[in-house]
Amino acid sequence: MELVYISVGVVAIALVILIIYIIKTLKAVTSTMQEATETLGRFEKQIQGVTTEAESLIHTSNELAEDIQSKSERLDSVVETIHEFGESVHTINESFQQMSEKVSTQTEQQSGQVAQAVQWGSAAIDLYGKWKRKKEEVEPKNH
Repeated sequence: MELVYISVGVVAIALVILIIYIIKTLKAVTSTMQEATETLGRFEKQIQGVTTEAESLIHTSNELAEDIQSKSERLDSVVETIHEFGESVHTINESFQQMSEKVSTQTEQQSGQVAQAVQWGSAAIDLYGKWKRKKEEVEPKNH
């Protein structure tokens, strides 16, 4: 029977040692779980901070996009106005060119007429001069 008592004593000692190791393991696991919980808490706070910053950034980006859209629409009207102004200037230039061509054509046509008038005027002056000389030649003879 002593063997049974010794066996029971060895089993009891083994159970005590096993329980001690289980307690140490559970304490280590508890410590690890506590650290994991703390880490997750810090991580959650950081995620909340990043989320807040991301929301703020999205909000700012949306405001910028709206501002750019608004300015782009205003710029479109300015560009359209400049385009229309350019077309107006082009039309005015074409009108001036056509008017210049008409003036040039009329000047060329009238320059021939002016040249003829000058020739006729010159011929008339020559005839008048000849007539006057003949008259002067004839008059001294009459006096």
